[in-house]
Amino acid sequence: MTPIFLGFVIAAAIGLTGVGGGTITAPLLLLVLRMKGAVAVGTALTFAAIIKFLVAPMYIVPRKVDYKVLGWMLLGGIPGVIIGGRLLVTVSQHVDSKTLYLILGITVVLAAIANIYRLFAVKNVEGGGSGDRPQWLAALTFPIGAEVGFSSAGSGALGTLAILGLTRLPAAKVVGTDIMFGLGVSVIGSGIQIFAGNYDGEVLWKLVAGGVFGCLAGALLNQRIPSRPMKWALAIWLAALGLNLFWRGLT
Repeated sequence: MTPIFLGFVIAAAIGLTGVGGGTITAPLLLLVLRMKGAVAVGTALTFAAIIKFLVAPMYIVPRKVDYKVLGWMLLGGIPGVIIGGRLLVTVSQHVDSKTLYLILGITVVLAAIANIYRLFAVKNVEGGGSGDRPQWLAALTFPIGAEVGFSSAGSGALGTLAILGLTRLPAAKVVGTDIMFGLGVSVIGSGIQIFAGNYDGEVLWKLVAGGVFGCLAGALLNQRIPSRPMKWALAIWLAALGLNLFWRGLT
């Protein structure tokens, strides 16, 4: 599987389901392209940041972003992603690849479980959030940011759950605000890994080349294919990828 086709598939999945950028990319780079753990995470974070940057105007222009809620999220998410990113740099220098596979595998499985929980618990996402304590978002997004910085996974599923539980945002603003949060932490997390040399520039730009067309394909298919079955399929696939990583770390 070439990086261009890989980028197309990942971006199409994002367009169909709205989640999964970093969560899908890092395991596939590890399992398909055989990248080292930290390099895969850094490349995945940078790819996710670029894709979300391309998608962001679709939510900014029609005013589907709540900047006050976004500010609370970034207040916790930015310190979290810095700590998680620096932790990955340190861990990757002192542990072998099998240990990193184990850690990343567990993280991806947890992200898949979060996606499955969201599908069970949030059956009426169209109604928007049900809480009214946005100031608590910083406390929740700190560990989310740390997870993103360490593994590139989690901002989509966990960020959406945090917004739905603590704000009264309508559905359109939930999605737009979470995408902007994912963009913010991905940019910072990718910067940390790029500075540390944990990325593959050649693979990255091939991913982006395929990702541009994948975004368009996903957006078109999203109007014709029910999103809920696709989200279930994605969650199960992510769990399988995480278990595969975990098993490879054991063996």
